[in-house]
Amino acid sequence: MESISYVNSLYTLPRKPRTNSSNSFQSPLHRESGRRRRTGGRGKKLCWRGTRILSAAAATGSSGSNGSVSNSGSGSNGSRSKEGLLQLNKPSSNALEQLDFERGVCIPFPFRKYSPDSVRNTVLESRGSILSLISRGVEIVWNLGFYWSTLAYDFLVGRDEEVVPYRARQLRNLLCDLGPSFIKAGQVLANRPDIIREDYMNELCILQDDVPSFPNQIAFSIIEEELGQPLEAVFSRISSETIAAASLGQVYRATLRSTGEDVAIKVQRPGIEPIIYRDLFLFRTLASFLNGISIQKLGCNAELIVDEFGEKLLEELDYTLEARNLEDFLENFKNDPTVKIPRVYKQLSGPRVLVMEWIDGIRCTNPKAIKDAGIDVDGFLTIGVSAALRQLLEFGLFHGDPHPGNIFAMRDGRIAYVDFGNVAVLSQQNKQILIDAVVHAVNEDYAEMANDFTRLGFLSPGTDVTPIIPALEAIWQNSAGKGLSDFNFRSVTGKFNQLVYNYPIRIPERFSLVIRSLLTQEGICFTLKPDFKFLEVAYPYVAKRLLTDPNPALRERLIQVLFKDGLFQWKRLENLIVLAKENVAKMSSNPALQVKNTQSQRDLKVERKLDLTDTIKDGARLVFVDEGIRRQLLLALTEDSKLHIEELVDVYRLVEDQIDIPSVAVEVVRDFPSVVRDLLLSWSESVLSDR
Repeated sequence: MESISYVNSLYTLPRKPRTNSSNSFQSPLHRESGRRRRTGGRGKKLCWRGTRILSAAAATGSSGSNGSVSNSGSGSNGSRSKEGLLQLNKPSSNALEQLDFERGVCIPFPFRKYSPDSVRNTVLESRGSILSLISRGVEIVWNLGFYWSTLAYDFLVGRDEEVVPYRARQLRNLLCDLGPSFIKAGQVLANRPDIIREDYMNELCILQDDVPSFPNQIAFSIIEEELGQPLEAVFSRISSETIAAASLGQVYRATLRSTGEDVAIKVQRPGIEPIIYRDLFLFRTLASFLNGISIQKLGCNAELIVDEFGEKLLEELDYTLEARNLEDFLENFKNDPTVKIPRVYKQLSGPRVLVMEWIDGIRCTNPKAIKDAGIDVDGFLTIGVSAALRQLLEFGLFHGDPHPGNIFAMRDGRIAYVDFGNVAVLSQQNKQILIDAVVHAVNEDYAEMANDFTRLGFLSPGTDVTPIIPALEAIWQNSAGKGLSDFNFRSVTGKFNQLVYNYPIRIPERFSLVIRSLLTQEGICFTLKPDFKFLEVAYPYVAKRLLTDPNPALRERLIQVLFKDGLFQWKRLENLIVLAKENVAKMSSNPALQVKNTQSQRDLKVERKLDLTDTIKDGARLVFVDEGIRRQLLLALTEDSKLHIEELVDVYRLVEDQIDIPSVAVEVVRDFPSVVRDLLLSWSESVLSDR
């Protein structure tokens, strides 16, 4: 038998047979994991008037009473019919129905991982469930009750503010003692300023990185069970200490025996599924008694908050979903050599073990090492900001936990991401509303900004936004009044947190991840370069996106940006072009683009200039087809009874080397006579009206 060497140790692990105990806990999540096939990717979802239509092309079954899809197939191997179906998945609770409505997205996977009914059934059907629930309930109530009593005592004696740091640490330790569900809850609270105060949030952030590990022997046994063979048959060596430990699992470094490649092995904590299912059942039971208070304080019922938490938690619990997330990110960034996403070894992975490519970079937790390695900090940060914005505004699929430990600086200047268990999906509608919000902020249209908050789910439908408009204006003016050089997300978020406490605003779970993502990455930027201007990099990307994206919705937003009070904003157009050219210049000259011999380099299409050809063509078509737009644009050339030729020439000089003039000329010449006619008519009308 070949032996396996352990980094920093020299013992041999004997082979252990794979065990399959019939008495082991088998949740619906575990039974299905590893056998599902994708039904066309994360984007292949169908929605009609709020009804979720789930594609089950790779899984047939019947819908149970709770609306969940159950397998039907012959044999114990769970084989399924190859015939595809469309299943109507009825919401199992009002809270879940509201959750789907607020998210504005359909179910991102073939069927839902979480529902209150499935959690309840799983818990109550397990052996000794009643005794286990009573025991766990007493443990939770006793510990949390004692903690809340200390807070009440502090308040009564008037020392509640003095002991906040101590009580925050006490809460963090308490959540660690209560197990993985509470650790995850603490991590969620660390990003919810609408629920918990900032000093407690800062302490709970420690839970994202500092969690005790479990013994190696147990971890290695789990790996062997998932592999179906001994460790030494697959790996030539494995680290004797964990590389990282989190609430749901821990990571080891190993070397594949077959290829010599270094890999990271993520192993799930033993026996956490029944604990998490039981805790979710207890959480929701408690939430049902707190709905009134929650609606009054947060604008939504407590069950909805638990459902949001439970759905994300159960998705993170299945490592096959994380493998899918990795594949999606790899696909999104496949032609971008500045971003490194680790490959996943699916044949070695399962519901409890994930084997992926080892990232040999420097964690952003060590800024000194990044600088000492000679990495171009400006280039690295520019890549990071652009990658984050692409995830948010282009792909609608973004990393939900980009803390410094999950982001690496590669020695060639690239950025690398790890840990894809927590990702969030934004629908096309959400992305468009976010861009609307940016447009309204640029145009200082605060009434529409307030309406955007309602459309994004921050405010309940029908909420009177009138009192919020002045507050939004004050926040934006105070933060952006001095220009981009003094603007930062943390100051805006701090002011927004006060708004949350004063108005019926609730931050939807997906946007709490967006806010945390932006804040965390801005914090990394400031750590590496204290004078780094986040928005000075972000704005040029948004400008390029507005000017070059062929999406009709973005074309419409561009028109909104360029007009204010019916007048064309020539200076704003010039600024957009300058910023977009700046973005292209920075990215094309980035040292990370000089990467050689990588798979992505073969398919790389580096933008060396800002190509506005298609934008000009679309604009020409719009002018010719839409009489209203044509009139509006022609009036822009004849404002103040004069032809704005000088402004037009200035814009042309900015873009003359960015467009394919012959190609555009063909589009324009075809309808040139009608354009000239309308131009003369518009100008003459303007002159006559002034007289």
